[in-house]
Amino acid sequence: MERSDEEYMKMAIREAMYAMDQDEVPIGCVVVCKDQVIARGHNLVERLHDFTAHAEMQAFTSASEFLGGKSLDECTLYVTLEPCVMCAGAAYNTRIGRIVFGASDEKRGFTKFGVHSINHQGILHPKTEIKSGVLEEECATLLREFFVSKRHRE
Repeated sequence: MERSDEEYMKMAIREAMYAMDQDEVPIGCVVVCKDQVIARGHNLVERLHDFTAHAEMQAFTSASEFLGGKSLDECTLYVTLEPCVMCAGAAYNTRIGRIVFGASDEKRGFTKFGVHSINHQGILHPKTEIKSGVLEEECATLLREFFVSKRHRE
């Protein structure tokens, strides 16, 4: 039985909660291929002291290892926050089939810079499908609560 986008986004939210438990920005994701979760990721930027250790980057590496190749064209990335330009660039190179995200990122999100252009030189691969706003409020609330708690601790 095929799961819904909402069910997979709930898994991504659980990953985001793992990040929050480690005092990381609560962003999480899962990569799904043929209705099977093949990779999970959450932010590890603070823990690894690596600004490239975003949830998506962790999941792309894990998914490629699982599949034994770098192409993720039959996969879907479910991520709690709209990917940044760096992660969208990585998504381009993986040729991910679909990206489903929860909350939009008005400051750093890739859609701010254009998704596909007429000559197919956009940020994402021209065949990548996008769906936004899945469990948007739950994803956004997690981020808001994290940053409010950070401000109260400082």
